[in-house]
Amino acid sequence: MNTDKETNNTPRRLHNKTKQLLNKYGIVFVLIGICILLTILTPSFLTTRNLTNVIRQVSIIGILAIGVTFAIITTGIDLSSGSVLALVGVVVASLSQTHLAEGQPIGFIMPILFSVFIGLALGSLLGSINGVLHAYGKIPAFIATLGMMTVARGFALFYTAGRPIGNLKETFTFIGGGSLLGIAIPIWVYASVGFISWVLLSKARFGRHVFAIGGNMQAARMCGINIEHVLVKVYAYAGLLSAISGILLAARTAAGNPTYGLAYELDAIASTVIGGTSLAGGIGSIPLCVVGALIIGVINNGMDLLGVNPYWQQIVKGFIIVLAVLLDSQKQGKKQ
Repeated sequence: MNTDKETNNTPRRLHNKTKQLLNKYGIVFVLIGICILLTILTPSFLTTRNLTNVIRQVSIIGILAIGVTFAIITTGIDLSSGSVLALVGVVVASLSQTHLAEGQPIGFIMPILFSVFIGLALGSLLGSINGVLHAYGKIPAFIATLGMMTVARGFALFYTAGRPIGNLKETFTFIGGGSLLGIAIPIWVYASVGFISWVLLSKARFGRHVFAIGGNMQAARMCGINIEHVLVKVYAYAGLLSAISGILLAARTAAGNPTYGLAYELDAIASTVIGGTSLAGGIGSIPLCVVGALIIGVINNGMDLLGVNPYWQQIVKGFIIVLAVLLDSQKQGKKQ
């Protein structure tokens, strides 16, 4: 009799396991499916050169998305990442010139390592300001980071008088265009940021505090977690990652441009949500965030290869974002 019951329960257990697997890793199968479809539609997609180019392009948005993931897990948001990227990019570019161009309003010539350090410190500072405004000023993260988005973009335009900064040292542009062991440096940086962030979020006490705040802020406070301190760290880290993206983009394009990063925060948020991070907070994963960014990058690349009108590309991405949020809402509704 017991054997018969176990036999009858086997299909149900198999169904439940399959459902859990799809809920957790379904986005990976979606990425694989998109890649297979694009390989069929355009033979130039599945080439080493094209795939390397996709990952190199994704690295900028992907690093931003990782920072946004930390913020969203705490039920916050970061709308300033694209503008912080632009401001850090122009500041670091101005510090990394071979010589000053005639008529250029601002420019300095300093060692590359010092320039990069200044950029990273600036990004962390701007992120910390977001965190302080949100955590201690009790300003909603949406408003605090929206204000920073406008302020940082304005400073980037003021700093450069609205013009790009060029004449950059080869040692600096190597950061964005060079390779190590046959792999582009931006990919190495992306992989390193992803690994460090995964350790911070999944293995460190800091990550446990981040999830606790997103799961139930009042319970986290009762457990002795200094919520304000953790939130400032979260936004400082997001600002640091925005700075890294800004340095990589300036180095890759050999210029600091105050218009860089426009709407990048939207792609970063889309990558995060597509990767399964819940806008309700308390749920998120760095590996799946990386998969979400790859989906955005692969779709962009595929539509370019297929000659899809750029306006239609924006429409498609908009539908993807809405669909991802809709699926997240349904999951949260089922849990309740």
